[in-house]
Amino acid sequence: MISIIITSKKEEKTLPLALKAILEEEIPDSEIIVVSPDEETEKIIKELSIPLFSDGRAKQTMSIRYLKDKGIGKPAALNLAFKEARGEILVLTDGDVLIEKGAIKKLLKYFDDENIGAVTGRPVSVNPSNQMFGYWSHFLTKAADNLRRKRSKNGEYLVCSGYLYAIRNIIREIPEDTLVEDSIISEMIYQKGYKIAYEPQSRVFVKYPDNFSDWLKQKIRTTGGYTQKFKIQNSKLKIQKMRSFLGEVKDGLKLFFTYPKNLKEFFWTILLYLARLYLWFLIFWQIKILKKTSWPRIESTK
Repeated sequence: MISIIITSKKEEKTLPLALKAILEEEIPDSEIIVVSPDEETEKIIKELSIPLFSDGRAKQTMSIRYLKDKGIGKPAALNLAFKEARGEILVLTDGDVLIEKGAIKKLLKYFDDENIGAVTGRPVSVNPSNQMFGYWSHFLTKAADNLRRKRSKNGEYLVCSGYLYAIRNIIREIPEDTLVEDSIISEMIYQKGYKIAYEPQSRVFVKYPDNFSDWLKQKIRTTGGYTQKFKIQNSKLKIQKMRSFLGEVKDGLKLFFTYPKNLKEFFWTILLYLARLYLWFLIFWQIKILKKTSWPRIESTK
């Protein structure tokens, strides 16, 4: 059985579209679990749980279950879903993204190999690339795609994208104070001796921040989470580094010169590198010094 887990919070505009895309893929022997703390989401799930034909007969479809979490963060929501999921394979995604038709089936085929513990899809930006923040999102998703392709080809460790990935149902619980639950889950699976694969044709469409304030909030949380350490099952868990400022400069050097198509984009690329430098300073200050662990909702990505 396959359990498709969607974490969501007040995403009543995007969640129906996300669910529709998953339902249209018609994954056999599967269930959908939506985890959310708000009443709006619960209402949406109740309305979608019994779809009808035009004559009023109920359609046969995937089962959709709603789990109400305490609203204390995505890691806690996932822990609740891990306890309830019945599938041998878990597909993890969010309520504010749109999965391309066929993307989930492309992930699932990897689990015919018993050595594979997780496989990640490919985030694709839907922001307009003719605006600076949209261009930044396309540049960074391309850089991430290049890095995952390289690591996958070389059989190296890679981190799954929280927007869309699938794992074997072997994770019971993750630390609820983590900023990067996708990285923690990837690391835990890798430490159990499994390989992590990348399927670039399994695409998920994502809206990224469109202003500098939201961009910083999102990047401090996701990138800064790599500095965290956790203690799990009596052993220290340190996320293996896929992100550092020097690493970004090294991995993105070729893209720096080849991706921009004109002088305006080249200027935006320079600004992006300056912004990333400032970002790493803020990560050091807010996470290392101030020990910040909670972050506001990023409205421009909804």
